[in-house]
Amino acid sequence: MSRRVVGVTLDNLEDLPKHSRSCVYWELAPHLKEQAEEFGTSELEKEAWVSSVLLEWGSCGRLVYSDKLPVGFVLYAPPNAVPRSAAFPTSPPSPDAVLLTGFHVLPEFRRGGLGRMLVQAVAKDLTRRGVKAIEAFGDAKPDEEVSCVVPADFLLSVGFKTVRPHPRWPRLRLELRSAITWKEDVEAALERLLGTVSVSTASPVLQQ
Repeated sequence: MSRRVVGVTLDNLEDLPKHSRSCVYWELAPHLKEQAEEFGTSELEKEAWVSSVLLEWGSCGRLVYSDKLPVGFVLYAPPNAVPRSAAFPTSPPSPDAVLLTGFHVLPEFRRGGLGRMLVQAVAKDLTRRGVKAIEAFGDAKPDEEVSCVVPADFLLSVGFKTVRPHPRWPRLRLELRSAITWKEDVEAALERLLGTVSVSTASPVLQQ
């Protein structure tokens, strides 16, 4: 069984679970969310949000596939592109952080490391772009229903630390250097070493 992670685009947005394609909990202010749900325009609003963030900021999500089956996703964006973030009692997010918003792995594929794989994919993308940290609002008391807020226990299990506690909606933070694995650090060091060696062993130019 092969696993692969790809960036979210308008072409593969339909691979998000049906509930998630129409969930605009993070993407719209609460009153606009209610209007979109009332008029049945939630999926269009979600697509418009993804399109806008891709255009103005860049990559804002990752999808994970098991073979050809989409089994999980994560979305993330700067806090100013996430209206709902202002409504939490533990707001505002730190100015140097990108906010993790939508996150879901199909129940039958959980506990297999896919959630951690998605977080690592986000960390890798944002580190390359010079971002210092990821923050998220966690749900400290999740129920069994589908929720648009990531359980705080999961975030803690993949390396996030609580930066502003709350009995229900703590804000958590992942410093991106801590999210990069030892293996990736070693690979990067080897690349630097090999690059240095290739330069130092270049044939000298003969003087005429």
